Amino acid sequence: MILGMSLAMFTMVHVIMSLIAILAGLAVMFGMLGSKRMPGLTALFLGFTILTNASGFLIPPLLFEKLLPSQMIGILSLVLLATACFALYYMKLAGAWRWIYALTALISLYLNVFVLVIQSFLKVPALHALAPSVPPTEPPFATVQGIVLVFFVVLIIGVIRRYRPMPTVKAVSNISFSSPAG
Repeated sequence: MILGMSLAMFTMVHVIMSLIAILAGLAVMFGMLGSKRMPGLTALFLGFTILTNASGFLIPPLLFEKLLPSQMIGILSLVLLATACFALYYMKLAGAWRWIYALTALISLYLNVFVLVIQSFLKVPALHALAPSVPPTEPPFATVQGIVLVFFVVLIIGVIRRYRPMPTVKAVSNISFSSPAG
């Protein structure tokens, strides 16, 4: 039991959170290309990506003798996400924090997709037949991961060059509209 759920149920929740994070992250990434602020979707992406990474540490083996590749990816992603949240919510994307946010948020999205591809080749029978080793190393797996990497490199460079969101407009209070005296 993990957090009151069977391992199968917990794994399903973990996968659903991961898919929500990836879909929201892709939407945010394409929005960033158009310099669109999407605060709700961005919070969904960042929050679910953090939850996905954190929940991954609860999936057995809980007691590990050595640091696993999945745990290293999770730690790296959490550091990137902490930096992205700091840049976005504390530094308000001021100056260099704009591109730091874009880079760290989108690399964490890439890492989530990277793991999705690995898990797909391990769990989907048709893909596993193409790359049966564990972890997958065959040419079909390498090709898919290469395409995903090139896709993200191109889009991250595009986002860093183009992401210039308009500053949020603060509400103006105590405005009075009166006709001139006279």
